[in-house]
Amino acid sequence: MTRKSIQITRQGGLEARSTAELVQVAVKFESRVYIEAGTKKVNAKSIMGMMSLELEHGDVIVVSADGQDEEQAIREIERFLIGA
Repeated sequence: MTRKSIQITRQGGLEARSTAELVQVAVKFESRVYIEAGTKKVNAKSIMGMMSLELEHGDVIVVSADGQDEEQAIREIERFLIGA
């Protein structure tokens, strides 16, 4: 399992459209991918779970992944969250 703390610097944070785009990034990977914000931990492949986090620009979250492509999953999710 790989875990990484990431600050969301994507302009505008994660409104509905960008949250859906993030879920699409996560579903590309075989690994189980989770996002933790505060006391909540949700499956990054679940649109409803991700929407419940209400993530905003500047929030710091923990992304964890477990599986054969876990490092690549975290890299791509980080790239998305920082707006690269």
